[in-house]
Amino acid sequence: MVDSARARRSISISLKDHTETLIDLALAEDLGDGDVTSQYFIPADRRARAFITARRDGVVSGIELAARVFEKVDPTLSVEILIEDGSRVSEGALLLRVEGTARSILGAERTALNFAQRLSGVATLTSRYADAIKGTGARILDTRKTTPGYRLLEKKAVVDGGGHNHRMNLHDRAMVKDNHLVTEGGVAAIQAAILHLKTDRPSIEVELEADRLDQVRDFLALDGVDHILLDNMSLDDLREAVAMRGERTTPMFEASGGVTLETIRDIAATGVDFISVGALTHSAPALDIGLDFTPLEIS
Repeated sequence: MVDSARARRSISISLKDHTETLIDLALAEDLGDGDVTSQYFIPADRRARAFITARRDGVVSGIELAARVFEKVDPTLSVEILIEDGSRVSEGALLLRVEGTARSILGAERTALNFAQRLSGVATLTSRYADAIKGTGARILDTRKTTPGYRLLEKKAVVDGGGHNHRMNLHDRAMVKDNHLVTEGGVAAIQAAILHLKTDRPSIEVELEADRLDQVRDFLALDGVDHILLDNMSLDDLREAVAMRGERTTPMFEASGGVTLETIRDIAATGVDFISVGALTHSAPALDIGLDFTPLEIS
């Protein structure tokens, strides 16, 4: 798990190049050979002012990205971010102002809104889960169940919503799940593999998946285990697993499986350290965000 401040910095650095590519791809698929509607129905010299506006309460993310879309379409556009990513907003809040050639604004509109709506939806859903466990000591984690190509953006949106990032990719952490434990050798083989990894790659954390309490007991006896994933366990079993750890602070426990807004507070109350929620990125509904035009007088 990556702390929020460090996550924001690392994601921001990685996004600089990544977002340019995504914006180029998105604009190419939307603009095609040009906006024929604007070409024939909007005078070339028509200027306008427009505002991106929140049409529902939520937490915004992707506003910086939306601004970059307008700048890419037409560098002469004047773009001002009015609300920063990670802010809670009410219905009607003005998020971004753009002014310049009406054709350019229209050409960028859909792509800018697609990014902002999708990412604000992730941030808003994350905030609901984070709010639901306030005061428990547990923290919300995302997963790798992200939209292909959008992982960095969606994980930033999770952080904007008050959540935390799990591993970014398969390179970040050794996460040994049931499909990795089918080899012969049992616990002894797992311990040997952990020690081998820690010798070669000491900075890599190790997480083992357990879906039974006897596995938790075995894993607690191993050296080099940083996290144990408690998969689809009942509340009673989660409490028992936490009790088995005693006064130790490591390995840290992550609960996963069947997590909803209705169940998450009870899960957090068992004493686990983290709760991972795939729905943050694979099932978040888009936040309703629109763009409203204000024509300008031509002097």
